[in-house]
Amino acid sequence: MEIKQALITAAGPSQRRLPLQALVDRDGVSKTALQILLEEAIQAGMDRIVVVVAPGDIPAFTLAAGSLSSRLSFVEQTAPLGYGHAVLSARQALANEPFLLLVGDHLYVSGGAQRCAQQLAKVAQTQNCSVSAVQATHESKLPLYGTVGGRLLTGRPGLYEVTEVIEKPTPTEAEQRLIVPGLRAGNYLCFFGMHVLTPMVMELLAEDVQRAGAQGGVPLTSALARLAQHERYLAVELQGRRYDMGLKYGLLSAQFALALDGQDRDEILSGLVEMLARREI
Repeated sequence: MEIKQALITAAGPSQRRLPLQALVDRDGVSKTALQILLEEAIQAGMDRIVVVVAPGDIPAFTLAAGSLSSRLSFVEQTAPLGYGHAVLSARQALANEPFLLLVGDHLYVSGGAQRCAQQLAKVAQTQNCSVSAVQATHESKLPLYGTVGGRLLTGRPGLYEVTEVIEKPTPTEAEQRLIVPGLRAGNYLCFFGMHVLTPMVMELLAEDVQRAGAQGGVPLTSALARLAQHERYLAVELQGRRYDMGLKYGLLSAQFALALDGQDRDEILSGLVEMLARREI
């Protein structure tokens, strides 16, 4: 399966301004979160990138993309009818081909030689199917993420065949349906904010949007839950961490993660130690 295009969703009312925020990347260069996310996709081999934005936001996102704006095409989500609806809005632009899906309010720091999106794309190409990136997450954060249950593939550490997908499950639901052998007690496989998906997902989302009508509120997870019934669908733990900028102190956490992964690590650590020492005085 060849994956040459990416979709970034950035139209949610609580999400749309986060990609426009300025941060300092691991090389010490000031960039918008959007630019950092675009570099993630480009280094994973994506030739073209579609960005779903709210009506009227195209000029701001074009400016925030800087020199990378020529690689972008935009789709406006006409109404805030849910994440699944936002993804479906790009169906025509993606031309019935597989795509890398990223959420605009997450940034990623790799723990290996390859970026997180590169790792994910490689798995999807090798396995020739849809693959969602997941991260072992403590049950206290289940209200924030879609969560999967699955079976570990023999001889493939960190790669799972998906059997269940639940949007923001309760701890009781997770304990009953989503326990994955091998994870620490109280931890579950929650979405990483990054997927490689086949066109089948668009068909399933179209069904969901039609059922919901003007009421909206269509999540992506309902389509992913049914995807495993139609075709092979895997989840993979990547070498890396996700940072949700939409959480309390999320932007700060993302900035620290980028800084500590980069060339100014020692300077940042020294500054933190000095700040903590002053607090003790």
